[in-house]
Amino acid sequence: SRANSAAPDPELARAVRSALTRVKAVTEVKMFGGIGFMLNGNLLVGASKRGLLLRVGKDGQSQALARPGTRRMEMRGRVMEGYVYVDPPVAPGAVREWVDMARAFVRTLPPKTKTKAKRQPAKKKTR
Repeated sequence: SRANSAAPDPELARAVRSALTRVKAVTEVKMFGGIGFMLNGNLLVGASKRGLLLRVGKDGQSQALARPGTRRMEMRGRVMEGYVYVDPPVAPGAVREWVDMARAFVRTLPPKTKTKAKRQPAKKKTR
């Protein structure tokens, strides 16, 4: 039986946890078929068998993509600006550097509250 390519990668997740040991306000959630690490409610990094997903921001994206083994993040054929994938295998020693790059960006974002905003119904046009 073939391994699920979207399954969590325990080694990679462990390396990310290790890189985040001293960082407060980090939570883990299952997402994108792996584990998402959130900082103040914002996605910081994801770890799965597909590699490392990093939120580096639009300004950091070209710098990250200049490094070997990286690619743009695409969802349903659409490029997600400010995110990059680092293809597996990701050397455990490189994980900390990648996580630090993502953290430098994500810590500039305002914290997200835990409550989900209720969608407002569309207003009817009165003309």
